[in-house]
Amino acid sequence: MMSPDDWDRRYAEPRLVWSAEPNRFVVEELAALPPGRALDLACGEGRNAIWLAARGWDVTGVDFSGVAIAKAQAMAAEAGVTARFVRADLAEHVPTPASADLVLLAYLQVPDPLRTTVLERASAALRPGGVLLWVAHDRSNLAGGHGGPRNPDVLSTPEGVAAALGGLAVRRAEVVRRPVATDDGEVVALDTLVRAVRDG
Repeated sequence: MMSPDDWDRRYAEPRLVWSAEPNRFVVEELAALPPGRALDLACGEGRNAIWLAARGWDVTGVDFSGVAIAKAQAMAAEAGVTARFVRADLAEHVPTPASADLVLLAYLQVPDPLRTTVLERASAALRPGGVLLWVAHDRSNLAGGHGGPRNPDVLSTPEGVAAALGGLAVRRAEVVRRPVATDDGEVVALDTLVRAVRDG
């Protein structure tokens, strides 16, 4: 698993590590939600947080890379949106319970038990009616998809993520296909997608 220093070095490159555009599944799953208070955990360079902020959400992005946080702040300023970005390690960071209408976790690739701990804290951060969205490289991507980490311990499954969301109603839990453009043409990556809601 990469350390904050590893990610700082990777994010220190002038170009964006990821696209400036929001993740396709984030857009598909969240575009119809009314704005509220959102947490983007493991926000990286902030592309999803900035997209949410542009849609009227009150967003806080959290990441353990200080370089990523600085890039996210600069990108938000360039986009003319207001979003808070906080440097914190999700191994230690505990979001305020019942404080968010949306918690997004996009491509947090960590092993258990940390994955379960983060998901439990994220679930507890939701207000009644709040939505949790998890998108990450799926374990099946090792054999059947393109890119992503090669360590199976940091890859998720829909069943494993759903099982960690006690107290939430799981609305969608499946492996989804994500087109990826390469020099040799378009290939497909396989991701875990789980959407859950705190009823009440």
